[in-house]
Amino acid sequence: QVQLVESGGGSVQAGGSLRLACAASGSYYCMGWFRQAPGKERERLATIFTSSGITYHADSVKGRFTISQDNAKNTLYLQMNSLKPEDTAMYYCAADIRIFYCPTASLQYWGQGTQVTVSS
Repeated sequence: QVQLVESGGGSVQAGGSLRLACAASGSYYCMGWFRQAPGKERERLATIFTSSGITYHADSVKGRFTISQDNAKNTLYLQMNSLKPEDTAMYYCAADIRIFYCPTASLQYWGQGTQVTVSS
């Protein structure tokens, strides 16, 4: 059974850091982090191709957020530094076994999300 479970969200002041984790069951071609704020579209933040370790980061978070994986623990991470109030959103982990969907926001499997709130 496919299961993705996020953790690590919370409230932090601007300039602070959080590390999100996503515990995964099963194997996937790629995994990624997304976020969605109220009234806004889902935004793709970062993707990692699990076999090669190649990563992608959106321009909006490049240099502040870093995606990584621990294959031994089957866990995906998102290290978030220099957080800004505009980073406030629900953050989701997602995964797919289909290579062509990896660069998109339409991945097959999704976690339940974890809330990140950044105050000024």
